[in-house]
Amino acid sequence: MSASFLDTARRVVRIEADALALLADSLNGDFDRAVRLILDAPGRVIVSGMGKSGHIARKIAATFASTGTPAHFVHPAEASHGDLGMMAQGDVVLVLSNSGETPELADLIAYTRRFAIPMIGVASRPDSTLLKQADVALVLPRAEEACGTGIVPTSSTTMTLALGDALAVALMEHRRFTPEHFRAFHPGGKLGARLSRVRDLMHGGDSLPMVDETDAMGDALIEISKKGFGVVGVRGADGALAGIITDGDLRRHMEGLLSRKAGEVMTRNPTTIAPDALAETAVALMNQRKITCLFVVDPQGPAVAQGLLHIHDCLRVGLG
Repeated sequence: MSASFLDTARRVVRIEADALALLADSLNGDFDRAVRLILDAPGRVIVSGMGKSGHIARKIAATFASTGTPAHFVHPAEASHGDLGMMAQGDVVLVLSNSGETPELADLIAYTRRFAIPMIGVASRPDSTLLKQADVALVLPRAEEACGTGIVPTSSTTMTLALGDALAVALMEHRRFTPEHFRAFHPGGKLGARLSRVRDLMHGGDSLPMVDETDAMGDALIEISKKGFGVVGVRGADGALAGIITDGDLRRHMEGLLSRKAGEVMTRNPTTIAPDALAETAVALMNQRKITCLFVVDPQGPAVAQGLLHIHDCLRVGLG
């Protein structure tokens, strides 16, 4: 019995893959016009659809919004009861409907025509009401639904979703949307952590463990204990980071330790990282060097310690 389920799964995926290939081949200048219409609009993209198309519309709006194109979803039924006010001149409306004849879209379409709000329609019938009224019509190619009966939206919704992704990526590339921009919209989760910068996680100011080269080791031990990172940075006469004292340095200089100065015990030229480096890069560097923290130094300026990044800070946000 399980083999038949597997056969069904493969058949569905192949049918939908064929539908996507048809969609790719069918794209033409109307796609360019749709992208240009969105780019030229000073307002937001309002995405709408009913039923399964509505679910796809929500995802497309979310993808737009997270990739630099301000957008939100408007439910067509709610639009008829006041939410039409969420649309304004300067916006662009993207309306999804497989048939292009969804009754609940009537008021929304009429509103865009009345107030000259540009509308992009997505449907499978070129002669449908939606596509006839649209300023730009994106026609879904005729493709077999994967359900076998033709009544369950499967291939059609997959094509619509892919078309929305294509619009979003085209807009991203035109706007040169970077990982830094993406992180601004995704501060949480694993992805946000991977795109974090060292400066976002490092400890600075009064929490930074630092002593001068001429300070006694007794003072250095107090600073290590007080700040709680297990290390202390050592400043040279010029204020730059001259070295670092770790647990290993303490063990190597155990004999007569308290009679020494910090500059005598420190390891010179410690491994550092730039404040704008990715936190993920810092984790890789710590793993490679088998160390648990890095002092943060701007490579373009004076080698003054700006902060300290500990492996625990990276683990706390899901890195490592």
